[in-house]
Amino acid sequence: MARNKEFEVNTVLRKAMHLFWEQGYEKTSMQDLVTHMGIHRRSIYDTFGDKHRLYMQAVEKYGELLESSVHRKVDEPTPMKQAIRRMFEFAITAEERPKGCLMVNTAVELAICDAEAAAKVNESFIRTEDKLYELVLRGKETGEIGSHHDVRKTSEFLNNAFIGLCVLVKTTDDKEKLAGIIDTSLAILD
Repeated sequence: MARNKEFEVNTVLRKAMHLFWEQGYEKTSMQDLVTHMGIHRRSIYDTFGDKHRLYMQAVEKYGELLESSVHRKVDEPTPMKQAIRRMFEFAITAEERPKGCLMVNTAVELAICDAEAAAKVNESFIRTEDKLYELVLRGKETGEIGSHHDVRKTSEFLNNAFIGLCVLVKTTDDKEKLAGIIDTSLAILD
């Protein structure tokens, strides 16, 4: 007779996601996962598969959380520049989460040698760029930014600036510097 799971799958998956986010894929051992998730090694394998499968599921969960938190913040009825600023500020405020972005970490650590990881990263980056495209288009339609702006190129630039900010946030706690980078990045919209 099969035993019932003694844990909630989404709860332990979030724990794994946070550990991978803090330490990276390579540095995180199966023993680290067992300890951090609070479940047996066999339960990890039975529920999630091997370490790589677990990592991919953690990245998927991160993408869902990113969509529901960041994208929801920018979908609120606010001026376009303020919505984009919120998105950038979210990247530099690590309240109850590790610094930086798990997608960016995955891009830097795994994308060059792992096609599945690269695909997940690209999907996420495209979704973020598409969200920026919607915001810039809205700003252009409402006259918040000038008609001379190319919506696609502007959203590509802002996506690149956002990704760069997510990398930098891992290496500095200088909030003034990070805020200045946000201001300069958004100045393109003037």
